[in-house]
Amino acid sequence: MIKFASILLLCCMSFSVKSLDLPKADRVLVKKSERKLMLLKDGEAFRHYDIALGENPLGHKQFEGDEKTPEGSYILDWRNQNSKFYRSIHISYPNEQDQQFALAQGRDPGGMIMIHGRPNKSRDPVSAWVLDKMDWTDGCIAVKNEEMDEIWAAIDNGTPIDIHP
Repeated sequence: MIKFASILLLCCMSFSVKSLDLPKADRVLVKKSERKLMLLKDGEAFRHYDIALGENPLGHKQFEGDEKTPEGSYILDWRNQNSKFYRSIHISYPNEQDQQFALAQGRDPGGMIMIHGRPNKSRDPVSAWVLDKMDWTDGCIAVKNEEMDEIWAAIDNGTPIDIHP
């Protein structure tokens, strides 16, 4: 039992050191159709993550409540340590073009689109496993909590994000 605990402790320590050794990303790339988020440095991806998207993932977010994840170029402009999800980093949607389109339709473009971990309220392993297998957000980009720790450490506010279909 002691040997198992020692191995577990070493694994946890190596994960922590590994996430602290990540370079700072200078760009984030999301490929919605592949359900992937990539951290890039000098144009090269150095980390890949599986993601969950909005429940209606095809197409660009246009209006509040459409449950779509935006497509285009934005900025990761601020973060929330105390989110209702495990950490969250804000995506600068809607940009001016998004706002103009929605207003021309007499609609609200929505907002508060984030990269975040799982909901804080559902901590049981079955709920986490189910969430990891489906699109469940209202338009955000969700990752596993331990992956959110890596992303949080690897990007600074002001990092560009490109979201492709």
